[in-house]
Amino acid sequence: MMNEFQTEGLRTRTRPASPFPAGGGPSFGTMPVWYGNRLVIVVACFPDAEAAARCGAPLLAARSGMERAAVRAIPLYPVQVKTSRGNLWGYIDERGRVVLAPQYEYALDFQNNGLAIVQTHDKQGVIDASGRFVIQPVYESISPFSEGRSAAIDSQGFRVIDERGRVLTPGAYSYIGSYREGRAVFAKSGHEGESRYGYLDRDGKEVIPDRFVEAGDFSGGRALVKLGDNRYALIDPNGRQLAAFSYAYVGPPGEGLLAFQQEANGKNGYIDEKGNVVIPPRFTAALPFQDGRAVVNTAEDYHNRYGLIDRKGSFVIQPVYNEINPLGEKRLAVGKAIDPQQPFIGSTYALADTDGRLLTDFRFRSIGEFHQGYAPVSDRTSTYWIDTNGRAAANLPKAAGSGTMAFIGKLVSANIDQRLSYYDRTGRLVWQPSPVIPLKPPFAVREVKFKPNPDYLVYYPQVEGMADPNAERKVNLRLKQLSAVKPVPAHEQLEASYTGDFAVAFYRNHLLVLQLDGYNFPFGAAHGMPSREYVHVNLLNGDMYALKDLFKAGSPYVNRISDIIRKRIATDPAYSYVFPGSFKQIAPDQLFYVTGDALHIVFPPYEIAPYAAGFPTFTIPYAELADIIDTSGAFWKSFH
Repeated sequence: MMNEFQTEGLRTRTRPASPFPAGGGPSFGTMPVWYGNRLVIVVACFPDAEAAARCGAPLLAARSGMERAAVRAIPLYPVQVKTSRGNLWGYIDERGRVVLAPQYEYALDFQNNGLAIVQTHDKQGVIDASGRFVIQPVYESISPFSEGRSAAIDSQGFRVIDERGRVLTPGAYSYIGSYREGRAVFAKSGHEGESRYGYLDRDGKEVIPDRFVEAGDFSGGRALVKLGDNRYALIDPNGRQLAAFSYAYVGPPGEGLLAFQQEANGKNGYIDEKGNVVIPPRFTAALPFQDGRAVVNTAEDYHNRYGLIDRKGSFVIQPVYNEINPLGEKRLAVGKAIDPQQPFIGSTYALADTDGRLLTDFRFRSIGEFHQGYAPVSDRTSTYWIDTNGRAAANLPKAAGSGTMAFIGKLVSANIDQRLSYYDRTGRLVWQPSPVIPLKPPFAVREVKFKPNPDYLVYYPQVEGMADPNAERKVNLRLKQLSAVKPVPAHEQLEASYTGDFAVAFYRNHLLVLQLDGYNFPFGAAHGMPSREYVHVNLLNGDMYALKDLFKAGSPYVNRISDIIRKRIATDPAYSYVFPGSFKQIAPDQLFYVTGDALHIVFPPYEIAPYAAGFPTFTIPYAELADIIDTSGAFWKSFH
């Protein structure tokens, strides 16, 4: 009989007592089981390894074609949970029961091959449904598998790996794309930094050499490549040229037509795959054809004028919209600018068909792609599903807030207001994250949501369980202020979106360290600006500690820490990204956080390194600062 218990806000189960005698050699293995209407692999406990092998052998023999794909379909779903060890990812089954406890820094969906990409200790690996690492977490990044292959990045570059983790490429590349029709684009960088592209086969061999300036994925047995200025071509999987085009620009093929420009930065038209002009150039942008239609833009300035044309170039939808997004199943999202003078702010959308008929009014903030006759939509208050006629689907989930939904296995994933939950196909809630982070009793941290405007969303922490109500109230007020909880107009269009969230960065004894993150994104900007604060709170009395509180009074901690960082930058290749000469000295109130063994000094983006470097962090073991740390001080004693 199984006992249930509550851990970090999740329902989990203890393993049942083993039915096998001690020393009898119970072994875990896999066996096929019909799960609903599909065959899946489950992890089972057998009396011994021989029994496990006997059960697994027929399964291995059966893995071919569609049967293999059915067997490999694993009904596990990733979930994120706030814990006292940080924000961690685990997996649930389709009943919402935790199968793999939250332990990963990030976790992706299980693919049809029964594998999932996860991240731990800043490295990515691949697990099976039992949580066993099939590919050890040693890579900087691993792309989703396609055709049994993945592109993994290590310190040297991109490599092709198979589903068992074998490296198939003899060397590293500057880029490797996903496999399509047995080929993957690769790139090599030359001496002057220019890249040349070619194609790998599934064995990782260079089947088409790196001789192209640009290269696209294969589709329908052909791929578009750029040979040089005003020289494009379609090639077959062996690199044989099928057609050549002498134009300044040629876009990817779509239903036998390709966008093109006769002169650089000129107007766009369409040619066929033999190079014949089908639609003369007259558009400022032209996308590939899909369902006999193509989205084009006629605007001469930043005010978009998107329309929809047929294969003759005639407008099916006049070019008057800020956006048009193909959704599949012969449906489109057509968008009007929220502010016509600032079209970059975004659009409100209506649903249309590819014959140009509007099926709804302009009431949606987003419309997702159609799948199985339904698409997820969001308005200003909720996210739900519509059918191909634009009617709300009564039999599918609806959730308060903005976001998107997707069919994943037997469940519906709902990423609403940056929180992931799951529903079944009838709309019943299967799993949602707990708003409470349990600490050592009586303490806890509660997540509170603040969303006064559709473009302003903050999740901020509130401490619970402190003995002194006044101290607790003071701490929580400060946490709200630092989390940017402030008056925001509810019905005005903001000039930027803002999101805020938090995590427990460290917790020991009476010290709670909270990381508060923010992201301000001005509409129309290339990217937003992240911000970060660390709050060190003593849960006994509500004291909040600054960097100076870690050290003896009058100690030269600024100079000592600065010297260590300066030496790291000069000698450690891991910090080669730091701008030369940018670091001078830390500030007395420098951004920092503590953990059990080290002090971590943090810099905001752009201060000493490029934006892409994020928040450069220097970890300094306490041993390097032992003579100036105040080990009898309240800060140190709060976590020792």
